[in-house]
Amino acid sequence: MILAREVRLIDETGDNIGVLRTEDARVKAKEAGLDLVEVSPNADPPVCKILDYGKFKYEAQKKANANRKKQKTQDIKEIKMRPGIDTHDYDVKMRSIHRFIDDGDKVKITLRFRGRELAHQELGMDVLHRVQEDVNDVAKVEAMPKMEGRQMIMVIAPR
Repeated sequence: MILAREVRLIDETGDNIGVLRTEDARVKAKEAGLDLVEVSPNADPPVCKILDYGKFKYEAQKKANANRKKQKTQDIKEIKMRPGIDTHDYDVKMRSIHRFIDDGDKVKITLRFRGRELAHQELGMDVLHRVQEDVNDVAKVEAMPKMEGRQMIMVIAPR
């Protein structure tokens, strides 16, 4: 319900009729066989349009659905490495990380330690720092490297 005493009225063709009393605007809408819809309540005076409210709601719903389809959800992709990863294997993993970052996804890098490797956690930390330096221009570290059981985890996100 419209509480303002005066409203700016737009007719069904989109023409600006001008500032009218609310009652006069309602009468014009009734004459046209349509509804009086407040489209901009914060304006001074509020803007109202003469239109079919059902069609207005339908168009708004269609627009919201289209926007929802365009929206990109951010997934978390996982890359698993080992502390003694070889140069070529590292390069292959880095290509995947760059592809994920370019797609707008976060990347969780998991470094798994087995057996005696756990005694040399600094090797794992070196690998993760190397990853951090290699993606510094396109991504930022969201979660710094930390140990969780037998694995070290770091999360990076696009800039």
